[in-house]
Amino acid sequence: MRYRKLGRTNFEVSEIGYGAWGIGGSMWLGGADDESLRALRTALGLGLNFIDTALAYGDGHSEQLVGQVVRGAGKRVYVATKVPPKNQLWPARPGIGIDRVFPYSYIIERTERSLKNLGMETVDLQQLHVWNPEWLDRDDWRRAAEDLKRSGKIRAFGVSINDHQPDSALELIQTGLIDTVQVIYNIFDQTPEKNLYPLCLERNIGVLARVPLDEGALTGTIDENTRFDPSDFRAGYFQGDRKKQVAEHVAALKLDLAGVDGNLPEIALRFCISHPAVSTVIPGMRTVKNATANCAVSDKGPLDARTLAILRRHAWDKNFYD
Repeated sequence: MRYRKLGRTNFEVSEIGYGAWGIGGSMWLGGADDESLRALRTALGLGLNFIDTALAYGDGHSEQLVGQVVRGAGKRVYVATKVPPKNQLWPARPGIGIDRVFPYSYIIERTERSLKNLGMETVDLQQLHVWNPEWLDRDDWRRAAEDLKRSGKIRAFGVSINDHQPDSALELIQTGLIDTVQVIYNIFDQTPEKNLYPLCLERNIGVLARVPLDEGALTGTIDENTRFDPSDFRAGYFQGDRKKQVAEHVAALKLDLAGVDGNLPEIALRFCISHPAVSTVIPGMRTVKNATANCAVSDKGPLDARTLAILRRHAWDKNFYD
């Protein structure tokens, strides 16, 4: 496993991190706590030392599992979590004030609840789970971040950028008030490379690359016949003719990648760590099998220029979260 600095925090984090949404037990079907715990422990044993969770993942259940494993890990593990929007709207909506989404007292109280779930006195990184640039000059989130750091309840503060809106955080980064950003970045959505990543490198902002496998689209296992339980998040994400679209795009991608070493998920993760702005990529891995495969990707290192040039041609302008 290779390690990188998480921006100006100077945390040395594994370039393959653990995305803990799926182990929360809601919106993703097919997982079980015992397998989730084994997957977490397997990943830590393979050198992974960064876990990204959130209070909203199973109403704290993901945090509880993460805390259980981290407390018994016997090594330094960095934990990031997130404050859910008070109005429960993902992504943030234009025109809705921060007093309805992240009032000062709410950020403090939710952080304390996350710490209780985790069984920790300090969380390494607290993030706002959505962001609206209209809140830039509001005092609520600024005071909360400062007071949480001052009290020792958090070490760093960042935001999780709204789906497919990487430029919405540019002004925020320029304030110098945040340490990290979390953003969608994968072979299909390469938009952070244009403006966000250059600014993050310039300002030494840590980058958490999320959804590296596009919710499963880049595993190469989804086709028109794939079925998801109606309560599974992916049933909505891949609704209508979207599975057909995915299958067509993936088929074209695989054709162009003929002769390139590695399977599609491995190449997709290596694509993310090939960009110098990325501090860590956080795929979900609810099974020991996936944890083992994903952690092994780090040893392969970044992709070569020829393969990256191929992947550049497969950027896809879409938003399946709508």
